[in-house]
Amino acid sequence: MRILITAGPTREHLDPVRFISNRSTGKMGFALAERAAARGHAVTLVAGPVTCETPAGVRRIDVVSACEMLDAVRRELGDAQALIMCAAVADWRPKRLSPVKLKKRDMEPILELEPNPDILLTLQPDKGGRLFVGFAAETGDPLAEAQRKLIAKGLDLLAANDVSQPDAGFAVDTNRVTLLAPGCDPEHLPLLTKHAVADRILDRLERLNL
Repeated sequence: MRILITAGPTREHLDPVRFISNRSTGKMGFALAERAAARGHAVTLVAGPVTCETPAGVRRIDVVSACEMLDAVRRELGDAQALIMCAAVADWRPKRLSPVKLKKRDMEPILELEPNPDILLTLQPDKGGRLFVGFAAETGDPLAEAQRKLIAKGLDLLAANDVSQPDAGFAVDTNRVTLLAPGCDPEHLPLLTKHAVADRILDRLERLNL
């Protein structure tokens, strides 16, 4: 299968120094790319700003902002049979981007924001027969919001996790996710390494592709 994967955070710059971002390190997305390539799939990885090494056999495209990620995914989607949207894309960006560092004395105390595009929703009209996989990183009980996203974004599979847990969120090597698919009962996975979680997601994806 030709699989397109996104990973890591995005950075939404206010000026060349300051930006809005999140705690994603890209570990889950890079684990997916590594395991998919090891299974013989052709993998393209669109990565936000991370320090992870590119897995063997993976074609990597580096981006910074949500709009850059959308552009890269849109360019690559035509050749893909599946899209795994694992990146933690910033929901908002500063309304104005300064080309030079803003001086503290010149900055307003209120930062004006505008929404970033929802990549999966934006690409939904181009889905066709492709498989779309999403992630829902929530705090507390993630299932209600995950079910909403599964339906609203027309996904074939969604992995939901509670990122407030110290062993299942950002910057750790383990994860505890629930897999949701249309018409199926939720599959609650135990605490696993992110590579093991990647294998479970790929198992489901490969079955969907039969």
